[in-house]
Amino acid sequence: MTTNNQIGSLIDRIEGLMLDKALIEEGIKEIYIEAKLNGFDTKTMKKVVAIRKQGVKKHQEERQMIDLYIKDLGMLADTPLGQSAIQRDTGVKF
Repeated sequence: MTTNNQIGSLIDRIEGLMLDKALIEEGIKEIYIEAKLNGFDTKTMKKVVAIRKQGVKKHQEERQMIDLYIKDLGMLADTPLGQSAIQRDTGVKF
């Protein structure tokens, strides 16, 4: 195979895969539209898909860090659950 034929073949394969990718992306978009029409929260669905792709263990580690940062910033202080956690951790009563 000559260099011209080889590069042409590689380019053709890339373009074919890009077309396949576009069709798959369109299919995914249609599923989200269907879900929304059936009353599902697609933003939440996308997060669940991302978590499943990431893996449960990796997500749990990430979630623990997020929870730690939220707690450290006092972002839960105005909720009953947050107040309970602060009371438990610090002894401060509201």
